[in-house]
Order: sequence, then structure tokens, then C-alpha cells
Amino acid sequence: DRAVTIRIPTPLRKLTNEQETVEVEPTTVGAAIDELEGKFPGIKERLVGEDGEVRRFVNVYVNQEDIRFLENQATSLKDGDDVSIIPAIAGG
Repeated sequence: DRAVTIRIPTPLRKLTNEQETVEVEPTTVGAAIDELEGKFPGIKERLVGEDGEVRRFVNVYVNQEDIRFLENQATSLKDGDDVSIIPAIAGG
């Protein structure tokens, strides 16, 4: 059984029943977000804006690489990959 682990940041865990990690089928980052939404309705709008792009204040990493430097939501995922969702902390 192939799986990708998505690490859920603390502020979003109330949407995932406090799960720190969620397993999804590997295809692309966008498909993983859709799969998360299927399991936990309401999470996608926290991650993706109305334009369909990952929100500016949300960073998504695949194996420690920012998807903005890869292929954004088209970034391919393979078995065993580690996806981290990290809310950007606003400076002040």
C-alpha cells in the first residue's frame, strides 16, 4: 500500500480531529490537498485561495523542499514522501 505522509500544523489540527499526520495516496500535491478535503471538509479553504493557488501565508514542503521552487500543486508525490504544511509566521 503506497502512502504519503502529510504533517498537519497545530492550528489546523482541530480540522483533522487532532491528527498530527494524515496518510494520502501519492499523486500530486494538489491531489493530496483534495484528498485531505475529502477526509476533513473545510481544510482546503485554509490552504488554497479562491484563485486555486496555495495561500501566500501557507508554505508546503515536499521532503523539505518548498513546492514554490518545484511545481507547486503539480509537484509529483511518490511512495514514502513527506509533505509538511507550515503556516508562515507574520513578523512584526
